[in-house]
Amino acid sequence: MCGVCVVAAIRDRPQAGGVTRHVVFVIYEGFQSLDLAGPLEVFQHADRLAGGHSCRIVAPRPGLVRSSSGLPVHAAHGVADLDPGGIDTLVVAGGRGVDRARHDPELIGWIASAAADARRITSVCSGVFLLAAAGLVDGLRVTTHWGRAEQLVREHPEVRVDCDPIFVRDGRVWTSAGVTAGMDLALALVEADLGREAAHMVARELVLFLRRPGSQSQFSVGLWAAQPATDSIRAVVSAIHADPGARHTVADLAGCAGLSTRHLQRRFTAELGTPPAVYVERVRVEAAQRALVEGEDPVEAIARRYGFGTAETLRRAFHRHAGVSPSEYRARFRSAREYA
Repeated sequence: MCGVCVVAAIRDRPQAGGVTRHVVFVIYEGFQSLDLAGPLEVFQHADRLAGGHSCRIVAPRPGLVRSSSGLPVHAAHGVADLDPGGIDTLVVAGGRGVDRARHDPELIGWIASAAADARRITSVCSGVFLLAAAGLVDGLRVTTHWGRAEQLVREHPEVRVDCDPIFVRDGRVWTSAGVTAGMDLALALVEADLGREAAHMVARELVLFLRRPGSQSQFSVGLWAAQPATDSIRAVVSAIHADPGARHTVADLAGCAGLSTRHLQRRFTAELGTPPAVYVERVRVEAAQRALVEGEDPVEAIARRYGFGTAETLRRAFHRHAGVSPSEYRARFRSAREYA
């Protein structure tokens, strides 16, 4: 069928361990297609690699559902024919159509019923408005797309809105920021279900970031390093990301880990695939990238703030890791952001 995207339900496939987690995606007219496709791909890749997830799509009525971009997606189930029981993870997509969908009593009632027994309730982007309409996030801390934050605060004062994180977990409710953050959320859910190695395999397959530290607006640490496997190295990595511009000599990091400098060098390189000094430089470059795009500070000030000392040192590091100068990077991504 030319011009039609059909995303059908995936047939339940019992896994070797005997556990199948049923993931149900909720869409409606005007939903954001990436809010569905991104997390769906993550779960389906996880199922192919490690097993354990079965995905279904539900809408107010079965059949073709048009996304906000005009892309039609096939929902195999309508709320009238899909039993809201037995759901492990409920994923509610966002999109421009959410304002109409949240006034659909049948849809909201089904979401409330499905959430009653679900192990996890999640939303992507503005999908949190449907959770709020169903009374599922009263008193909870949630996040959403920054462009919807004021509306959410205004219309749902009972909800604690925090738009800094990429995703937020409050009990069994997980909410995420705009569009691609839904994939970050899905990877975190896969990690919770199947472990870090399975999530890392999925991230590598999809060329994604396994874990993006910090706020939704930042450029993320990617797959240039594995994830730390031990608490001591995890503490070092957390310290580096918490304050990239701080003094992070090998001796300082060794003290943080409670290891000798030689032992830290070996352990850090073995677990993350890169030496501590190289890791620190890459994190600092990414912090500088965010500062260049989000603020007006001169390059010299950014270089000092993030531990490079001089603009020339920052420029050389940028060429090593980004292939462009700091000023070129700012011009390129600032212009893109102005039209976002």
